[in-house]
Amino acid sequence: MAKELIKIAAVQMVSTPVLEQNFATARRLIQEAAGRGAQLVLLPEYWPVMGMHETDKIGCAEHAGAGPIQACMADMARDCGVWLIGGTLPMVAPEADKVLNTTLVFDPAGEQIARYDKIHLFGFTKGDESYDEARTITPGSKVASFDAPFGKVGLSVCYDLRFPELYRALGDCTLTVVPAAFTYTTGRAHWEILLRARAIENQCYILAAAQGGHHPNGRRTWGHSMLIDPWGEIKDVLAEGEGVVIGDIEPHHFQGVRESLPALRHRKLK
Repeated sequence: MAKELIKIAAVQMVSTPVLEQNFATARRLIQEAAGRGAQLVLLPEYWPVMGMHETDKIGCAEHAGAGPIQACMADMARDCGVWLIGGTLPMVAPEADKVLNTTLVFDPAGEQIARYDKIHLFGFTKGDESYDEARTITPGSKVASFDAPFGKVGLSVCYDLRFPELYRALGDCTLTVVPAAFTYTTGRAHWEILLRARAIENQCYILAAAQGGHHPNGRRTWGHSMLIDPWGEIKDVLAEGEGVVIGDIEPHHFQGVRESLPALRHRKLK
């Protein structure tokens, strides 16, 4: 990995049902992050659209390589000169009434270099609160990562966070990202604990970009986008509302954690 500090950022949003509004917000916050020196920027899950109904995303689904959402991400990456990990967007699925919840990665030239389709689909029922992503989303089946100048970056999305075997399957990563739209209820209980656990057990940086606030559709998301280092320390966090979380990947600290506590080398079950 590179020897110098690498600045990375997560964008927190409160996305609406209107694509153009979300495009404008994302562009403004990515520009802010780039202006503060970020070389890699992560958007949250569902950043382009949080519809009034679960099925709204089906009408926004795009084919690979075509569509306004993908064009917007490519433009933002190129215009700001950053590695852009595009949270998730709805992509056309084999079933006509479903989508794939997809992370796309663009390099600073605006070229798409990686794709991950969310594997684990959220389901939760407690009192009047109920979610079932499987009604409108087809799960992916393969883990995905890409190589950045500072090292390997693992891709995961939201509910994946509860499945540590996915992060083991990603292998040795310098950074793993978690774009998310955690509910207020589950986020308050588990978000920080799970993020810090994934950082500690995999001895890598975790960058999490969340939806954070009250959405027009009535949903409230937890927010608390954060950057966590390989020792499990939170380096930056934003509780709620729009904004940017930013910090450094420190190669010396990264290597120091792994040398002083070589837990990954001590593994017996693989």
